[in-house]
Amino acid sequence: MTIVDTPERRQLRELTRAFVTREVLPHLSDWERAGEIPRELHATAAKIGLLGIGFPEKVGGSGGDLLDSIIVTEEIIRSGGSSGLVAALFTHGIALPHMVTAAGARSGGTLPRRPGDAAESVDPTGREHDLIDRYVRPTLAGSMIGALAITEPDTGSDVAGIRTHARLDGDHYVVNGAKTYITSGVRADFVTTAVCTGMPGSGTLSLLVIDRGTPGFTVGRRLEKLGWHCSDTAELSFVDVRVPVANRIGEEDTGFLAIMQQFAAERLSLATQAYAIAQRCVELAATWCRNRSTFGRPLASRQLVRHRLAEMHTRAEAARAYVHEVAARVAVGEPVVTEVAMAKNVAVSAAGWVVDQALQLHGGFGYLRDAEVERHYRDARILGIGGGTTEIMNEIIAKGMGL
Repeated sequence: MTIVDTPERRQLRELTRAFVTREVLPHLSDWERAGEIPRELHATAAKIGLLGIGFPEKVGGSGGDLLDSIIVTEEIIRSGGSSGLVAALFTHGIALPHMVTAAGARSGGTLPRRPGDAAESVDPTGREHDLIDRYVRPTLAGSMIGALAITEPDTGSDVAGIRTHARLDGDHYVVNGAKTYITSGVRADFVTTAVCTGMPGSGTLSLLVIDRGTPGFTVGRRLEKLGWHCSDTAELSFVDVRVPVANRIGEEDTGFLAIMQQFAAERLSLATQAYAIAQRCVELAATWCRNRSTFGRPLASRQLVRHRLAEMHTRAEAARAYVHEVAARVAVGEPVVTEVAMAKNVAVSAAGWVVDQALQLHGGFGYLRDAEVERHYRDARILGIGGGTTEIMNEIIAKGMGL
């Protein structure tokens, strides 16, 4: 046994695998073509306790910590699900943590670093209590869908450069601006939105929860993507949108720090998706090479193919081991910003190489939409962009080296 392989976590794997087999695999191709997953899937996942993994029971979650969330993500993909499914079904993993964290901080408890930390310290009061009841509990119950809106048409990795502006007007903020590449933006009932509460582009940020249907808030076109087809992505527009001050998360001008505090969990989730895709593609390629014969012999009988599979397996397993090591350190509160960046890059690099080799070994069939490996090939490409690009991760690593 290891820290991520305990009897309880084995049961969590079995629960996740059964969910994917029963509720996902029969429909995933249809969802890919439809461009979204059904809302009912959120409720189904909530009923069996998967949706709330990593969130404290006091706010409606199922308990557990970052490592439990990683196990669920890994097992969904290893069971034949997709990275896009993870993004769509668990979009609350980036939409809710700021509210949970603010609730813990306001109550005088220990400030959690991610969902699931210091669960007993979360005892929300006042405005934060209201946000927990209005948004967190219904979302973890599967009856609402949330999204996180940070990226703008002219601002991606430079979070401090956000220009969507919120001007205080009595007991409301008046919001103007635009967001893009917003995961679950088409289906979301609310959007946790980063806004500038100082001069536009000054880095003075706050977080507001903006409800779908608020006058002036419109969901623009659905964005078509290379991968993550079952995860809807949208452009958002805000024109004189009046948002109650009661919908602010935490204190004014604390949004930048709140966003930074959640990056470790998001980046480790993406790293998990990356190594899990690599592992799944090794399994798919090995099975294909055992069963596929050319010139009267199975592909796997050829040394070149066996060695290629061996290297694929090695890279996938090495990435998994390093991500688990870093995640375990984050789970106990170690400030391992540099290591998180390295874990993401290591896993993304492994996934990119492995999926390419897996598709090549599948030959012409690997290029067809009917091949699972083709979906993983497309889905893997976003992982070096989302949550901080590979280049941004390298900047973090270089700073950690004192360069």
